[in-house]
Amino acid sequence: MTLTNRRSLIKEFFKRADILLLIVCVISSVFGIIAISSATANIGSGKYIIVQTFSLFLGLVAFFIFTIIDPDVIAKQWLPLSILSAILILGLIPFGHDDGTGNRAWYRFLGIGVQPTEVVKVVFIVLLAKQISNYKEQKILNKPKSVVLLAAHWAALFVIIMLASKDMGSAVIFLAIFIVMLIAGGLAWYWIGIGAAAAAAATPILWNNVLQEYQRNRILVPYDPTIDPTGEGIRWQANRTIQAMEAGRWDGVGYGNGSLNIDARHTDCIFASIGEEMGMIACLVVIALLMFIIIRCCVIGTRCGSNFGMLICYGVAAAIAFQTFINIGMCMGITPVIGITLPFFSYGGSSIVTLFAAVGLVSGVKFRPKPKRHNINTIEVD
Repeated sequence: MTLTNRRSLIKEFFKRADILLLIVCVISSVFGIIAISSATANIGSGKYIIVQTFSLFLGLVAFFIFTIIDPDVIAKQWLPLSILSAILILGLIPFGHDDGTGNRAWYRFLGIGVQPTEVVKVVFIVLLAKQISNYKEQKILNKPKSVVLLAAHWAALFVIIMLASKDMGSAVIFLAIFIVMLIAGGLAWYWIGIGAAAAAAATPILWNNVLQEYQRNRILVPYDPTIDPTGEGIRWQANRTIQAMEAGRWDGVGYGNGSLNIDARHTDCIFASIGEEMGMIACLVVIALLMFIIIRCCVIGTRCGSNFGMLICYGVAAAIAFQTFINIGMCMGITPVIGITLPFFSYGGSSIVTLFAAVGLVSGVKFRPKPKRHNINTIEVD
């Protein structure tokens, strides 16, 4: 490729890709690195900064690749990708690490953790978007067989995630993505009602036979004061994050001056760390940045003119939105503590790379031209 062609390709990329979305994601990630540095200042922040910064650069590469690549190419490899997804998650049974969380959700390489569900999440969004859009184009989306196959797509992932890692947080995010994409795809509301009724009927079975006692208590503790009334057990973490945010007030206690009594202060509890050390103003900035990313994904999906592209955008938006809501809710004591990171801000190399890959898919929807529409004033002649 000649120098002129390279320049032309780069110029075309910056013209057609969603650079605004990229800029906001980079700003969020840099903000996150600063927050991680502050949260780990008293325990040696060097490793965390290096890993997160390197992951950010890998994320930029992933954004470029997934903007350029046609998701149809990915979707055509649905069978090997599905098998690979299952292998990645089931491999956690013999090789996974729980890092003290009770969930065997990570592989460990040279001291660095990789969470396979983050990678699988991107694959799930693309394959589910293609499945729904194909059914919609064939006008069979609301046929019983189609609904069963769609439900089986999610249920298979739920079962292997809970079997392999017991990572309830990831399973909930996949469910949220699934529901949002079905509604966006046009699934009839009576199917949504039937699904809700089936979920209600299955809940007692899952509650009593699948979830362990500590998982049930995690779900109930924000709403049941009789669970750990002393605050020394399962409620301790939520109490500490609330106290930390209260201590930060509007402008925070200062860089590196946060409490050491918050577990996972650079990962799951990064929002509480930001609130304590940088104050409520910084928390509002974090929320504003994430809201912009979510809304931008939805806008691109709404304007793209393609069911497949729209569903990809809404799937990515759903993943980021629900992770944001649950994570911030955990830190404020209004949602269960189930190990969900804050997108772009929490420490985690695999999370950063896959998030940029996901928003790269959204950028790719904008990058490709809209499907041609027939002009009603034009007469076609064979």
